[in-house]
Amino acid sequence: MKTTTAHQIAQYLCEALPYIQRFNNKTVVVKFGGNAMIDDALKHSFARDIVLMKSVGINPIVVHGGGPQIGDLLKRLGKTSEFVDGMRVTDNETMDVVEMVLGGLVNKEIVNLINRHGGKAIGITGKDGDFIHARKINMTRAMPEGQASEIIDIGHVGEVQSIDPSIVEMLNNSDFIPVIAPIGVGEDGRSYNINADLVAGKVAEVLKAEKLLLLTNTPGILDQQGQLLTGLNIADIEALTANGTISGGMIPKTRCAVEALKGGVNSVHIIDGRVEHAVLLELFTDQGVGTLLMRRR
Repeated sequence: MKTTTAHQIAQYLCEALPYIQRFNNKTVVVKFGGNAMIDDALKHSFARDIVLMKSVGINPIVVHGGGPQIGDLLKRLGKTSEFVDGMRVTDNETMDVVEMVLGGLVNKEIVNLINRHGGKAIGITGKDGDFIHARKINMTRAMPEGQASEIIDIGHVGEVQSIDPSIVEMLNNSDFIPVIAPIGVGEDGRSYNINADLVAGKVAEVLKAEKLLLLTNTPGILDQQGQLLTGLNIADIEALTANGTISGGMIPKTRCAVEALKGGVNSVHIIDGRVEHAVLLELFTDQGVGTLLMRRR
């Protein structure tokens, strides 16, 4: 029995070898979110995956979310969370909580997990080293015909205006693993909460990453019969969005993926973060555990 297990391990290592060689000294951006951030076993398996990547010569960059954790703290403080079209209304008090949770509690937990498993992680926000410049987002609401659209101020919610990659490149070219909280700074010096998928996509684009991995709470992109789709290109994604196959929360992820691919990232993977070691399975096995998106076939 032990011999059989040993042979299986050897086969797995042989299957992983060409991928390890191909991705040596390449940058892989991983967006960490969903159940993988909540379940203890998944958190530890993710941390081990990231450490192993660095150990075999790949340069991982982690970008994380933290929406549920922000909501939990706001609730404990007696503050109701408000949303407009899925965007959290972020007044000054809420932004203070966002910075505490994303830049402090969540970021440092991930850093600590990676370090406990033998890595050397460093947590940063977009404010460190003038890393992420943000601009404010104003939502618009359609009004009856003949009336101007209503502009809705949702506070400190932003999008990426530009990225200065120098601090990440410095960490990337060392033994350190950057862990990024998606907070940017505007020209007015104010902090802005930015969608983590968008930050991950822009970081991957600016660094011309080999891959962008987006962890989700689904197996990947599913067709209308619920079957997993993979090996998709940009035209496929646009067609699946147009016919309604891609909908809801998957739309911003695929938009982020398309922008990253157009910006020079070689491939994007939307993977099931509920699977232990999902990152390693997607990177180092022939089958993978999610949807592969490419610029072209």
